[in-house]
Amino acid sequence: MNSIDFNRHPCFNAKVKGQYGRVHLPVAPKCNIQCNFCNRKYDCVNESRPGVTSTILTPDQALYYMGKVLEKEPRISVAGIAGPGDPFANAEATLETMRLIRNSYPDTILCLASNGLNLAPHVEELAEIGVSHVTVTVNGVDPAITEKIYSWVRDGKVVYRGRQGAELLLARQLAAIEKLKQYDITVKINSILIPGINDEHIIEIAKAMKELGADLFNCMAMLPNADTVFENVPEPSKELMSATRNEAEKHLPQMRHCTRCRADAVGLLDNDKTAEMHGCLSACSRLPKPSEAVRPYVAVATQEGVLVNQHLGEATKFQIWGQDGENGYKLIEERQAPPAGGGTQRWLNISRILSDCQAILVSDLGEGPKEALSKRGIKPIAMSGFIEKGLEAVYTGKDLGILQSRMRKCSSKRACVGAGTGCG
Repeated sequence: MNSIDFNRHPCFNAKVKGQYGRVHLPVAPKCNIQCNFCNRKYDCVNESRPGVTSTILTPDQALYYMGKVLEKEPRISVAGIAGPGDPFANAEATLETMRLIRNSYPDTILCLASNGLNLAPHVEELAEIGVSHVTVTVNGVDPAITEKIYSWVRDGKVVYRGRQGAELLLARQLAAIEKLKQYDITVKINSILIPGINDEHIIEIAKAMKELGADLFNCMAMLPNADTVFENVPEPSKELMSATRNEAEKHLPQMRHCTRCRADAVGLLDNDKTAEMHGCLSACSRLPKPSEAVRPYVAVATQEGVLVNQHLGEATKFQIWGQDGENGYKLIEERQAPPAGGGTQRWLNISRILSDCQAILVSDLGEGPKEALSKRGIKPIAMSGFIEKGLEAVYTGKDLGILQSRMRKCSSKRACVGAGTGCG
């Protein structure tokens, strides 16, 4: 982490925009607000604007794509997520993608762009992963203005409209920015200048963001999009944009080299390769998802190699079993488990170690690892008894009820959620 040269971020350092580039990984399709200028329905490989992508990737597909991108353009220094929805309306995919990139490419700068509605609860984890740069789009600090900009704001399953939605969004944005700075994360503020709506309000945004400790301000011109509420609002003039930026610069440094990147943008800011990488992106989106991958094996947590008798948290290694003929089973190999500690990351590491296994037999496990493994296509089976009985049930589809009914209960007096620390 300390070895990362953050000066290589071309969006935050204009001096290197011709030397280093960025890749946006489109893993976040859902959005939790509806801006009156945003339309994510259209896509053309020659169209460059936020909210547009040719396809959506899973975190694993994004990791593979990252490798292909670096083969083609080794000057990529930044991996970011900027939609096409909001990263934190897709928090699980966002965080897993960032972890995968950090683990495989430790020198890469990690960057996110969000509307801020659901950002604050994840700031601590972002800091732990090493996400160093976050952009928050703030289009007003007065709900009387921003209620004209957003059609709705969705918090969980509840949709808010008008002033109520605007107030909620603003409160969440301010809290998120304040928390980001508490964790020393570099913050850029994007503000979309909309003629007749917030054009005379931009300077107030800059002042408020300076007070919160924001590092950079990016005043962007609204581009009219078809089939949106603001489709007939004219694009602001270059003269208005220049004057506004000059005035805002009295409060915060200004970004003047923004290229309004797509959600799947790749390349240097002045040498974009998004169209060139389009075929590769599409091919990566067709890679098998974890649940669809070929998985011939079953992992087993066992102390002596005969019985299923270890809790997942206690396991220091796993036996890997496969079929041997029609009715037999054979031990393929042993694999070391990742060390205890690390919480959710440990279960993700285990799922990668066991990526060719369709199931894992353990004496017990918590809800956290159970959910993590299941989402990666590995069926966790808590049972007791002979390994062969468990293998037979997995490979033939036999009922595990008898084996599970004899399963020992975890001796912990509190509910096990699987914190990744093992059982001591």
